[in-house]
Amino acid sequence: MPKGTAWLNRLVNSLANSKFFNFLAGHVLVPFWAWRTPVYRQHGGPHAAAQPGDNMQRMMNLVLPLKDKTAVGRAKAALAIASNLDQIYAGLDNVGTVHFARFVIINNNMCMISSYDGDFSNYIRDFVAQLGTVFDSVVALIEDGDRMIPTNENIDAFINWVHDRDVYQIPDVATDLLRYGTIGHPAPAAGSEDDLRLIPRALILQLHANPNALLGSGYRGYPGITAAQIRHKMGLGW
Repeated sequence: MPKGTAWLNRLVNSLANSKFFNFLAGHVLVPFWAWRTPVYRQHGGPHAAAQPGDNMQRMMNLVLPLKDKTAVGRAKAALAIASNLDQIYAGLDNVGTVHFARFVIINNNMCMISSYDGDFSNYIRDFVAQLGTVFDSVVALIEDGDRMIPTNENIDAFINWVHDRDVYQIPDVATDLLRYGTIGHPAPAAGSEDDLRLIPRALILQLHANPNALLGSGYRGYPGITAAQIRHKMGLGW
């Protein structure tokens, strides 16, 4: 590095700690980037998996904005889950591919976080078959949920509705971000633009278009074992 450029590098490195620069970047630079090279809003849920093991313990992080964003609305959501908890747990048992599931309320959103095996559409289809009438009381409390009720008569539309509200999952491999391309520009071919210096900007633009994101596919303690295998070993059957 030429000796005369050392001060410039120190200046550039110091910008990350500058409140003014961070404000400028977040409110001026990123919107400008997004305007010049707009990025698609990505679909929720896990990415297509070529390896069979990648289809086990897939993550769903469903974020459902409540209609009523007051304490009363949150209480109604909590009651809708609590009053149907036995049926929900029995239904998830009958789905048979679910490793775990939990419901949480975060920032006036009802969130369902689960880990399941296999295809997303089949998971939701089986979920509706087992829990459609029970879960309708929860869907009725969600923005734009009324048009999905009854869910068991609108299964395909409900699958798309859930998929759109499942949190976008950032790929485990950072360079995969470059595969998505931008609006009006096709995604680059593998290896053609895998310049690591572009990743921060690509990541920033993705998170500008997709403000909610799962960071990677999540940790899986036993990714090679399906829920069916666990149930068989425990003698639970179906």
